[in-house]
Amino acid sequence: MTTTPSIGGATAAGLNAASAAQPSSVATLRSPDSWQYRALNAVNPGLNYLSDALIALAREGHPVVAGSADLQYSNGLNRFAQAYPERYVQFGISEQNMVSAAAGLATCGHMPFVATFASFMALLCCEQIRMDVAYTKLPVRLIGHHTGISLGFYGTSHHATEDISTTRAIAGLTVVSPADGPQLAAAIKASATWPEPIYFRIGRGRDPQVYADDTPFEFGRAIVHSVGRDLTLIACGITLHASLAAATALNAAGYSVGVIDMPTIKPLDRAAVLKAAAGCSLLMTAEEHNVLGGLGSAVAEVLADEGTGVRLYRHGIHDEYSLIAPPNALYAHYRLDAAGIEQVAREQLEHRGARSANT
Repeated sequence: MTTTPSIGGATAAGLNAASAAQPSSVATLRSPDSWQYRALNAVNPGLNYLSDALIALAREGHPVVAGSADLQYSNGLNRFAQAYPERYVQFGISEQNMVSAAAGLATCGHMPFVATFASFMALLCCEQIRMDVAYTKLPVRLIGHHTGISLGFYGTSHHATEDISTTRAIAGLTVVSPADGPQLAAAIKASATWPEPIYFRIGRGRDPQVYADDTPFEFGRAIVHSVGRDLTLIACGITLHASLAAATALNAAGYSVGVIDMPTIKPLDRAAVLKAAAGCSLLMTAEEHNVLGGLGSAVAEVLADEGTGVRLYRHGIHDEYSLIAPPNALYAHYRLDAAGIEQVAREQLEHRGARSANT
């Protein structure tokens, strides 16, 4: 069994001591109706999967260490910190330093997992990811949580609608967008033997569950949920659950619609894309991301490379800065919920039919 020397004990101990030193009167000043960030795990149960997967890897003997930029309650890493305080580092609000430190830890034989908001991880830390992690081919696991528009009222500065295009363009960096907590946990566990650095693009912990616990995960492999002759929806992340619901409604209306989950955006499962293209007349990608450079662009590149004649529609956020509103309102506005994806798909199917009738 591999053992890991203490790296963060002093930091964790200091924080715990500071917390314990707070006067008891502080608790009496809190309103019983106030929102407490320490209770986020109960509100967002999907957050537990990240820490639980890391704890499982640590118990198996892997040299896992973890770090966060003052967001351990927002990403659920507080559970890992409680289980392995000597393996957890609280970096404070210094995301770029955290990524560089993770690269350093990897050179010492550790298996670092570091997490912060996706807008900070993929955009603010782009240079550190490129030069300190990917260029040096270090097995660092970068976790960008609250991706897309899931931070709602935090505003456009905290929305991450460019992170796929940014990370996908960095050589040697694997890009993964799990659909739910179980798939995230499976991908985290599978990463123990993956040689390249990885960017995990995850939600806010309230993602509807699609997969059962312990469902196997394989990097670079798509999951075909159903096959369609009229349309194939290719989704990743939170749009998978909505795409499955949309396909159910469309199939009930007489269309033949299939759904593919593409959790690994890089390396993309080219064979799955080409097989779908050969079996239906229309492909549509759905992503919580700018349509430029994301999943839709990755699929389009495959179709262009192979010279396929199938039509592709890229559905997502159309090259604009996202608005500020509650997440569910934003999903509805950008038609990324089930009803919206169904509506967009119907429009594309009708457009295809009208175009066919005119030729």
